[in-house]
Amino acid sequence: MSESIPLLEHLTTTCEKLDLPVRVGLFTKTPLPEAFVVLTPLVDTLALYGDNTPRAQIEEARLSVYARGNYLTLRDQLTAALLAAGVTITSRSYIGFEDETSYHHYAIDTQTHHLL
Repeated sequence: MSESIPLLEHLTTTCEKLDLPVRVGLFTKTPLPEAFVVLTPLVDTLALYGDNTPRAQIEEARLSVYARGNYLTLRDQLTAALLAAGVTITSRSYIGFEDETSYHHYAIDTQTHHLL
């Protein structure tokens, strides 16, 4: 992954390459597609070293994947694409089925390090 590309931009590009609709924070497009992703920034920190000077930036974000029907293929495609792009996956978990919308909700937490 290029050091100059912010994590959210990189995740957006990865989803778009899979023809997966993606938004940051809230998905408001209607009608809702069969599957989509909402990106949520989690952490943006500076790593300090012995001289108390930041030398690296750590970014973390969650991909909330919403899919009607079988979500496993989509999960596997996203996982492969993220890893191929050099993004670290720190956690994957099934959140649950949302009765009112008929979507499965799956979360993929990601992280990148950029040297300053």
